[in-house]
Amino acid sequence: MSNAVEHPKKTEGFNSFAEFYPFYLREHSNRICRGLHYVGSTLGLCIAGYALLTGEYIFLLPAIICGYLFAWIGHFFFEHNRPATFKHPLYSFLGDWVMLKDFLMGRFRRK
Repeated sequence: MSNAVEHPKKTEGFNSFAEFYPFYLREHSNRICRGLHYVGSTLGLCIAGYALLTGEYIFLLPAIICGYLFAWIGHFFFEHNRPATFKHPLYSFLGDWVMLKDFLMGRFRRK
């Protein structure tokens, strides 16, 4: 029996999105992975917009698939980590949009 206190992993739980977002960004440090997220999110948003504007709601499923497909390709082939969606689906979904907003506002500049 050990006297060491076990601390939960930082990835196990977050008290707020503000606490989660720095972790989310570390999980997206690869530029190609982030780029695939931006492409997938933008295409997914366009497809969802089309579905809502035309009333062809069947296109909402491809919108969701498109967003996640690009993101997961980025994680599995470029970032080499497991998407945070599996453990933190709501925060990860929000993180995708905040990261896209940050990108569009110039937060991620080449160094």
